[in-house]
Amino acid sequence: MVLAALCVAGVLILGIISMAKGGEFNKKYGNKLMQARVVLQGVALALFVVAFLTSSK
Repeated sequence: MVLAALCVAGVLILGIISMAKGGEFNKKYGNKLMQARVVLQGVALALFVVAFLTSSK
């Protein structure tokens, strides 16, 4: 779960920096970075739900 959260943070930060700078990198990868962030957030949320459900004993 921690690794998933760190991956989300990394992609988010890279996307924000890319948008702030603009340019060719942002045009080429900006949308893909934000899509990757959404997918990674979903994975992190799913891991959190699994951890919550398995630890409720």
